[in-house]
Amino acid sequence: MTAPTTSFAPALWRTARFDLALQTPRIMGIVNVTPDSFSDGGLHADTRAALAHCERLVADGAHILDIGGESTRPGSPAVALEEELARVVPVVREAVKLGVAVSVDTYKPEVMQAVLDLGADIINDVWALRRPGAQEAVARHPRCGVCLMHMHRDPQTMQTTPMVGDVVAQVRAFLQARADALGAAGVARERIVLDVGPGFGKTVAQNFALLASQGELLDMGFAWLAAWSRKSSLGAVTGLPVDEREVPSAVAAVLAVERGARVVRVHDVAATKAALAVWQAMADTPQAAGSLILPPFHGHPYKRLTIAIGGGR
Repeated sequence: MTAPTTSFAPALWRTARFDLALQTPRIMGIVNVTPDSFSDGGLHADTRAALAHCERLVADGAHILDIGGESTRPGSPAVALEEELARVVPVVREAVKLGVAVSVDTYKPEVMQAVLDLGADIINDVWALRRPGAQEAVARHPRCGVCLMHMHRDPQTMQTTPMVGDVVAQVRAFLQARADALGAAGVARERIVLDVGPGFGKTVAQNFALLASQGELLDMGFAWLAAWSRKSSLGAVTGLPVDEREVPSAVAAVLAVERGARVVRVHDVAATKAALAVWQAMADTPQAAGSLILPPFHGHPYKRLTIAIGGGR
């Protein structure tokens, strides 16, 4: 599957053990080792269940496993360091043997260091390495990949006071500053992927504005990850409960890839793989040349949605 290319986009995502070619979209399968994640909390909370889920995701076509031990859904409480380590470390220790890249969704530098020592490939941080010691933990590693996400405020308050103003410009400026800081610390550009953070302190309209405008961000010179899977914004426009959002999640993944995303973070790997295969069949036709990144959906009903409904993990 070939993603849209620009003269700015990196050709690969360099990670600790793998150089992931980005000419094709990469699927990141979600493994929540938590009792309270918004979508699947409790389903994979013990090590055996989590590893079985990892194996299923790999069999379904995941190129990356994203393991998280703390929910960041709106209003979620912070998890103690010792508890997060107890949840994540046993899973990572075994997941690195499965032959795909392993990402860990954490903002705690102690967790970052522990999983990198175990062989994890990527740090996926909703705080974009703003916590003391986090940037240093990544910069000390010679190769690990990192995903920097935009979040307005924090999980406890992000949806009580969402963003105002030009959300695309603000997200762009924030992520550019964070990427520049990481670059100044010695982290190569090809190790860095960016994520606009759908649902993290944004209204439904703002989330869809970011999706529609994603192609405008490609000139920043970084690869992009899209994390729309089962998000509340999809529920807001479809009326579907969280466990019935497989189809809108796959649609959102395809729309993100069409606008230049190189990695999609999803719960339903098989459905996403199938949806991208259909998109690829269209993209490979001569008629599709030069028209893969579409303009914003001017006049779409999402412009009338201003309620603050978030996403989280």
